[in-house]
Amino acid sequence: MIWHLIATFSAGLGAAGIAFLLRSLSRQKLPKWIIPAFAGLGMLAYQIYFEYNWFEHQASRQPQGAVVVSSQKGEMFWRPWTYFYPMTTAFTVVDSNSLQVREIKGLTLVEFIEYRFEKQYIDVVTHQRYLMNCTEAQKVAVSDNQQVLSKQPLNVERTSLLFTTVCPTSK
Repeated sequence: MIWHLIATFSAGLGAAGIAFLLRSLSRQKLPKWIIPAFAGLGMLAYQIYFEYNWFEHQASRQPQGAVVVSSQKGEMFWRPWTYFYPMTTAFTVVDSNSLQVREIKGLTLVEFIEYRFEKQYIDVVTHQRYLMNCTEAQKVAVSDNQQVLSKQPLNVERTSLLFTTVCPTSK
């Protein structure tokens, strides 16, 4: 967070320096307000760049074997440019190296953990353990001590990236 703040101020300072150089090259014909205006635009441009590259940056930081199974794009009122080009605000990751596969009564059950990353004023990471029935293409949330948390299983599309990641050998 501190590095992001330092980078924002550096972008503003660099843009203000460019404006100062332009004002000097024009022999002071450009107005004085161009320097703080460039500083503000430089900081805003860096902030927009950082927000749109948040997903790629976070996804690149995931460990080997982590698969992004879904992402969510959204618009925000205080960021009017997102209405034209929505930015990724959340994504879900499954660690394919930590899958626990069991065969019980002819059913293929896979226990896995979904990690959800959300872009808020600070990054939020939540996790939920699931049990996927690969035979029936259903998943149910479970607690860390193997207690079922939801009464109704959720159907999962067999063509979804979540299903193909968790149940690679199922048809």
